[in-house]
Amino acid sequence: MKQKNKPDRYVSFIGIEGDKNSQELIVMLRRHIDDPEKSNPFWEMFKEKLSRVGKPEENGGRCFDELFLIHSYINNISELFEEYDDQAALELLERIEVESC
Repeated sequence: MKQKNKPDRYVSFIGIEGDKNSQELIVMLRRHIDDPEKSNPFWEMFKEKLSRVGKPEENGGRCFDELFLIHSYINNISELFEEYDDQAALELLERIEVESC
């Protein structure tokens, strides 16, 4: 049974803060991947993609945002948060997945 007043992305995105949640999750992710001890070539590539968010002229005409990258790499992001037992980030990632992906 659906909870009353709970946003439902299949009906409307009203009440879902997709951009805010995605940007907040990226901040949480950067705390890990900006640490040289935790980074690797994959995360360096991911940071390069992040640097092109909102810049279609630097991305072959494609304009993407944080939510697109989270959705595209959700399993990698989840694994990283699990590896470092970042429960707050995992909870937000799950919320983003349910509400927006």
